[in-house]
Amino acid sequence: MSVVKLQRALFTALLALQIGIIVTGGAVRLTGSGLGCPTWPECTPGSYTPVPHQPQGTVHVWIEFSNRLLTFALVIVSLAALIGAVKWSKNRSDKKIIRLLAVGQFSGIFAQGILGGITVLTKLNPIPVAGHFLLSLPLIAGALSLRQRILQRAGSATNPTSGALAKVLVALTAVVVILGTVVTGSGPHAGDIQAKRFGFDPRTVAWLHADIVIALLCLTAALLLVNKVSQATVVNVSFNKAVRLFLLVSLAQGAIGYIQYFTGLPELLVGFHLLGSALVWTAAWNIKIKGNLRYFTKESAGI
Repeated sequence: MSVVKLQRALFTALLALQIGIIVTGGAVRLTGSGLGCPTWPECTPGSYTPVPHQPQGTVHVWIEFSNRLLTFALVIVSLAALIGAVKWSKNRSDKKIIRLLAVGQFSGIFAQGILGGITVLTKLNPIPVAGHFLLSLPLIAGALSLRQRILQRAGSATNPTSGALAKVLVALTAVVVILGTVVTGSGPHAGDIQAKRFGFDPRTVAWLHADIVIALLCLTAALLLVNKVSQATVVNVSFNKAVRLFLLVSLAQGAIGYIQYFTGLPELLVGFHLLGSALVWTAAWNIKIKGNLRYFTKESAGI
């Protein structure tokens, strides 16, 4: 395997696992397995692994324990990425940033583990549960930034208006995702039947969340329009593609959100919506990366 292929495989795996841990965490919550392993860091008192005949039930125990196992896989991949980042950045002008991003990935996973333990010890209090999810946002952004830097993916020249709108778009996407955790923490699927909820009216916060999503879609359309009426050159092609990709992912996510709301929040659709939130954030951060021409040293396209 060539060095480039190895780099692409390693840092793509890191990004995929950072997204995947959100999905498996959602599966834990949606199946009511949040306390399948009722202690931390042990799964049950006296054992780090499940034991026969746990009162939580075999299915719930192994769903929760599988999520913990994925964390170990993420530790291994992030360590490999850290070693690779140090090795491959030796002669790079941006080696400090690359290494800082790699260290952030490795250390961030341990922060997630600690916060995950707090969620268990607090019996799935919605505040640490939301924080556990939101911590994934900077980790996903860091994984994508690290991947793009290592592969030296090119940014795009953008006019000042597009650049400003792109920054607002990323910030508004963060607001949408944060509000999504409030909606989740106010509705069903708490991870355990006795888990505490935020106490907000689910209908009210859901519609507030939807209103901000509509504003985000309008902002995206405005950004596309600004790009179209400005003088287009070959160097802003990847930026335009990133914005169009974000719009496509956001529309799909919005459709899933409305369908799940009007069909009573079925677990499968909620799971897809959770995956969609991670993909929307990834696509938003990709716009930020693609809009910075100074970020890279070689011309390339795509995520």
